Amino acid sequence: MDKYAPTSPPAIELSEFISIPQLGLGVWQIENDKVVPTVTAALEAGYRLIDTAQGYDNEQGVGEAIKSSTVERSEIFVTSKLRTKAMGHEGALAGVRESLAALQLDYLDLMLIHWPTPAHDKYVETWKGLIEAKEQGLVKAIGVSNFTIEQLERIIGETGIVPAVDQVETHPHFQQKGLLPHLAARGIRHEAYSPLGSGEVLDDPIIGEIAASLGKSPAQVIIRWHLQRGSIVIPKSETPERIRENFDVFGFTLSDGEMGRIAGLDDPTNGRTGSDPETFNDLY
Repeated sequence: MDKYAPTSPPAIELSEFISIPQLGLGVWQIENDKVVPTVTAALEAGYRLIDTAQGYDNEQGVGEAIKSSTVERSEIFVTSKLRTKAMGHEGALAGVRESLAALQLDYLDLMLIHWPTPAHDKYVETWKGLIEAKEQGLVKAIGVSNFTIEQLERIIGETGIVPAVDQVETHPHFQQKGLLPHLAARGIRHEAYSPLGSGEVLDDPIIGEIAASLGKSPAQVIIRWHLQRGSIVIPKSETPERIRENFDVFGFTLSDGEMGRIAGLDDPTNGRTGSDPETFNDLY
């Protein structure tokens, strides 16, 4: 029997006609020439959600892997994100078209504003541009990344359109306990990036104890924790075996006690490993 026994991940509904696989592959920090075999391995392992971004500079490679795959395009959910230079109404529209060209796709399943860059104060107009891109059929669903409650409320208040997704750094050391109830109340799906805490959480002793007791890897335990919270999760790996292992998380569950132990690891003050959306204003 195969060491790995992957099954299809649950799908989470974004709207009446659009669903996103709950588990996917993130390709941040994977170089363009290396992302082709990485995405190919993921699709062969059963992944159907691929998450990229203009700022990752690997959309072209992701597109090549999708084009050469035997998996039908309609079965693959592709997410990308706008560069912070592609802000404003026209910038967003042009950015979507640039991503489609790089990916060699006719449409994107989901396009996000990558960062609000609040000092530049263009995220509302950018949101309006994504709304138009969706109306034009270039994108099936639109959302945001790294948005705070206040920023979410502003774009909703000024446009009446609720984002399908807010993709934010989330892992056992940084659990977003203040944001998640608000997203749920608004019907916005939570998507976790850096779900393993950029690797730092893998060495947590409590995670290690739980993994050892279950005969699973720390990464599998963390991914399973995200899934049981109801989050969409996009772990990154370039290693085919690790890619398959990260997908093999549907044959076990964490008990309430194990979920509770992990809930106790939250460190909202010091747990963040990436940039703070309130102060990140770089243009790239």
